[in-house]
Amino acid sequence: MPATEGQPAPALNLPADSGGRVSLAALRGKPAVIYFYPKDDTTGCTREAQDFTALAPDFAALGATVIGVSRDTVKKHDRFKAKYDLAVVLASDEDGAACEAWGVWVQKKLYGREYMGIERATFLIDTEGRVARVWRNVKVADHAAAVLEAVKVL
Repeated sequence: MPATEGQPAPALNLPADSGGRVSLAALRGKPAVIYFYPKDDTTGCTREAQDFTALAPDFAALGATVIGVSRDTVKKHDRFKAKYDLAVVLASDEDGAACEAWGVWVQKKLYGREYMGIERATFLIDTEGRVARVWRNVKVADHAAAVLEAVKVL
């Protein structure tokens, strides 16, 4: 069952950039923004990461952690983060288990070809570990700012 508003957030415990790990359980008591994106170093995904990075001080001031999740390897995340000087945590879901649990591994269509891939989606998790807000089929422009506004009213 996909992550839905008002429900407890699915577990998230993944390897992250710089050799770290990210665990939603460890963030309990603070808001968290989990955004799923298709692939490192592609136009939309880079822009989304840069937008969240630009607002990183604002999220931090509200006590919120921003975590980007894709199926890229930790090594790719490290290169991506260094190339664009990103200030968000990037978690690696290589086996796709988190994507499945959160309901973002979906059938997609491009130029008439169907394939499975990550739906660009963002989840705002409240201090109790519940899904407070969900954005699906995200359009990158102004998205990070909209998420920040939602964190402010948590």
